[in-house]
Amino acid sequence: MPLFSSRRERWLWLWALAVVAAIFASLWVGGQLAEALRDHELLDEVLRAGLFLLGLVLLGATTVVMGVWSRPGGVGIAVAIGIAAVYLLVFLRIGVLEERSHLIEYGVLGIFVYAALAERALQGRRVPMPAVLAIVGTSAVGLLDECLQLFVPDRVFDPWDILFNVLAASLAVGASIALGWARRRRRGT
Repeated sequence: MPLFSSRRERWLWLWALAVVAAIFASLWVGGQLAEALRDHELLDEVLRAGLFLLGLVLLGATTVVMGVWSRPGGVGIAVAIGIAAVYLLVFLRIGVLEERSHLIEYGVLGIFVYAALAERALQGRRVPMPAVLAIVGTSAVGLLDECLQLFVPDRVFDPWDILFNVLAASLAVGASIALGWARRRRRGT
C-alpha cells in the first residue's frame, strides 16, 4: 500500500513539511531579526503596520480567489466574514509582533495538516478525528519549537507561545471546518 492515498495528499504533506522547515529555520534568524527591529523603534512600528496591511491584503486576496472558485452562497459569505472578524479581533488583541506570527505560522500548518488528513480519509484510509489529529499534531510541532528554543542563544522558552500555537491551530482548523460545512450546505450534500 502506498504511503500517500493520492497526489493531493502528497502535495499537502510536502507543503506542511515546508512550513515546518520554515518555522524551525526561524529559530536561529527570528530572534536576531526581532532584536534588531526592537533597536529601531520607528522601523519596528513601520514594519508592524506594513506586515499588518500585507496580512489584510493577503487575507482579502485569498477570500476573493476562494469566493470566485467556490461560489459561496449567503451562508458561506456569512461564515467567511465571521472567520475574518474573529481573526482580526484576535490579531488586534495580540500586541507583540512575534506572537502575531504564531497565528500565521501555526494556522497555515494546521490547515495543511488538516487538509492532508481529510484528503486521506476521503480516499478511504482510516483517519480517526482528522480535526483533532491536526490540532494535536500542529500543537506538537509548536511544543517542539518552544523546547528547541531552550538551546538557541537569544531565544526564550515561553509557555504562552505554546498556548498561542494551540490557539492558532484550533482557529485555522475550525475555520476550515466551518467553510467546508458552508460549501457542503450550498451543494446540498
